[in-house]
Amino acid sequence: MRKRLYTAVGHFRRKVGTDGQSYPVILVNREEYPVDMQEMTVWTALSWRLLDFDQLEQEYDTLAWECGVQPRRTLESCLYRLVTRGLAASGSGDTDSEALYDLLGGLYVAPLSASPLLRLAVFLKLTVLRGVPVSKARVLLRRDRPSGTEAQVMALARQELLSTAELVKCAEVGARDISTGEKLMEALYDDDGTTCDNMPALMRTAKSQEEITMAVANLYLRKQIVLQRV
Repeated sequence: MRKRLYTAVGHFRRKVGTDGQSYPVILVNREEYPVDMQEMTVWTALSWRLLDFDQLEQEYDTLAWECGVQPRRTLESCLYRLVTRGLAASGSGDTDSEALYDLLGGLYVAPLSASPLLRLAVFLKLTVLRGVPVSKARVLLRRDRPSGTEAQVMALARQELLSTAELVKCAEVGARDISTGEKLMEALYDDDGTTCDNMPALMRTAKSQEEITMAVANLYLRKQIVLQRV
């Protein structure tokens, strides 16, 4: 049986309409996509998670109950709509490792701000306004300690928006400086056959693929990055 994993794409923003009512949108590559409450619940269940369908169903049922969401369609159809619109992604393979790369290979890595003031503001909001125990909220103030490979991924992603497959290619050729268009093209597209479309397939069997993919997955699960499309 093939493995299949799902995750969210983009990030959430609350908008206020001309009538003063707020509504949720998902931002993907600077484009806003309105979603209804059921879609928002599914997307939230997938956000910063890498789940198979059974795991998603458990997360979704819990969130829907907590938020009082009244489903108008099945989870399957709602998930299909999110994937079709590019607001969620899926990947499959014969093993968990293959499914993970199929999921992440074509998605782009966008580092989040590590501002201490932002973390402090969230910490105060949780403890003062929501009554979250200080012991639990303190994890937000801890500085992330990436591994060597994770630090390499973050350093490259801060220079240019790269897909996981492109990060694998950088690792394969030893690229560290892609700060200009010329250096980027030299690192990624050093032959006539490589394109952004076939890069995920070409890097699937690369020596660095599993290490880089796991680094991207770990950074994502620790909420250091979001996944985007271009």
